[in-house]
Amino acid sequence: MEATTIGLDIAKSVFHVHVADGNGRMILSRKLRRSQVEPFFAKLPKCVVGMEACGSAHHWARIIRALGHEVRLIPAAYVKPYVRRNKTDARDAEAICEAVSRPNMRFVQVKTVAQQASRGLERSLDLLTRQRTQLMNSLRSLLAEIGIIARPGERGFAELLAVLNDAAAEIPEVLREALHLMARHIEAMSASITVLQARVEAVVRTNPVMRRLMTIPGVGPMTAHAVVTAIGGGRQFRCARDFAAWCGLTRREHATAGKSRGGRISRQGETRLRTLLALGASTVMRHVRTRGDRATGWQRGILARRPVKVAVIAQAAKTARIVWAVLTSGETYRRPAAIAA
Repeated sequence: MEATTIGLDIAKSVFHVHVADGNGRMILSRKLRRSQVEPFFAKLPKCVVGMEACGSAHHWARIIRALGHEVRLIPAAYVKPYVRRNKTDARDAEAICEAVSRPNMRFVQVKTVAQQASRGLERSLDLLTRQRTQLMNSLRSLLAEIGIIARPGERGFAELLAVLNDAAAEIPEVLREALHLMARHIEAMSASITVLQARVEAVVRTNPVMRRLMTIPGVGPMTAHAVVTAIGGGRQFRCARDFAAWCGLTRREHATAGKSRGGRISRQGETRLRTLLALGASTVMRHVRTRGDRATGWQRGILARRPVKVAVIAQAAKTARIVWAVLTSGETYRRPAAIAA
């Protein structure tokens, strides 16, 4: 029998393949070392190869696709129901082989090297920003323990640094030395964050798609960059709601016996993109509250009916739908007629 479907369980150095024929019967199940993966697929005729969309999956998908095979990446959560009993590499590969053959299975689009490089730039910036915030909060708390506090924000933190550098301040020398080290780390991180932000903004300025997304209210350079590097052209989503659901901005559903109950947003999918959309929506709704003449009827209505935070998430979900429409249509955002007037 000729192989038609392969499930590949990937790891850092130990891989496992499960090969099935056209009837779904197993032909081969074996372990591969990292150096054996590419020669193994180079000898096979064209077939469908399934993998979980996890670490290094896009790299291997590009390599195996270059050998002439059709590669399909599956979200790991969609593979788990097909794993029988105890988890092993062999059973994981078998489950992947079974899942990839399902006609209604959803797949992840294979990213290019350029996309992954841009996402790496973005995630490096996010990591440094979070680490800087952790250090700043730690420095604040250590000074608060000896009665030195300041207001929130960058100005308040600058006041704390001034106190720290003041030799007359009543700070124990042991603690002062440690806090000076933390302050130097914060300064170095701030410089690195500025450099990475400038690189992201330079990419956005040269990308016409990202510039077009920035015409949408609540979408800035970081959000536009995150959208394009995450989903490319957006054609893998059937409609705007599917993209909003992938961002985790749609409600959970629980239906039984003809009764449907809607819950809170799912918070599944791309966490960083959801955060950026929510921050942009927060800015939009803040302007709506201060300048009601610039608001749409929908925005005024939801602010009147619901709490502010709920209205912000609703605006974020709406922005996600607009982003998908602008991205797939190739058109520039057009403001509603009432607002433009």
